Amino acid sequence: MADPQAHLDHLDRLMADLGRALAEKDWDAMAGLNEQVKPAVEPLMAALEAGEVDSEPVRLRLQELQQFIDAADESARMARKEAEDGLKGVNRNRSAAKAYQNVSSNRPK
Repeated sequence: MADPQAHLDHLDRLMADLGRALAEKDWDAMAGLNEQVKPAVEPLMAALEAGEVDSEPVRLRLQELQQFIDAADESARMARKEAEDGLKGVNRNRSAAKAYQNVSSNRPK
């Protein structure tokens, strides 16, 4: 088994990458990094159960990871809302243009 410190370091790098991807709102990178979280955490949990690593550094990282997940969820929700609002604006403009077109083309000459 790898050194538990190596697993902690790997998780630290993963969280740093997650932080950058979140700051840049890089959803593709977030999705890819998200898939790496479980395989990065599993050996740490095994080391924890085997008593090979102190629980406090693991607990702190899991807590930080949860904050990333919450922040990513919130950020994704806001991005979706911005996209929906933008789409509603486009649809309103399209409806207004269509209404104007109907009024102007039905006007007697």
